[in-house]
Amino acid sequence: MNVTFLKLAVALCAVLAAIAPLMADEAPPPAAPVTAELGADGIQRVTITLDSYSYAPNHLIVQTGKPVELTLTSVTTIVPHNFILKDPALGLNVEKDVSAGKTEKVTFTPAQAGTVTFYCDRRLWPMPSHRDKGMEGRLEVR
Repeated sequence: MNVTFLKLAVALCAVLAAIAPLMADEAPPPAAPVTAELGADGIQRVTITLDSYSYAPNHLIVQTGKPVELTLTSVTTIVPHNFILKDPALGLNVEKDVSAGKTEKVTFTPAQAGTVTFYCDRRLWPMPSHRDKGMEGRLEVR
């Protein structure tokens, strides 16, 4: 074998190792619901970890009519994610990009009770979207 072929083979192995997590099809099992903590300032707060194709926690419970502050922390090293939470009936229109390894905050006040799905719609063409791979959760407004 020549040296060029060996270098190419090593480079290909490195690329495959880097994208292997992107190819995973399994989402983690659902966890128990987390109820947002109500601070002395009247704001409900929850921290959500964004990982490869998952949110943790992925089931949140909040109160209607009270402000909610979500801290979105990405623990990925390469892949960016986003957080989309939209339901006009509940007064929700949230969309936030979260770069790999970064933390962002979103705030909103749900107008009425109900349940809505939040999700990540990022994708690496031609692969399925992160949502298709299980990156979604549920916000329950009581």
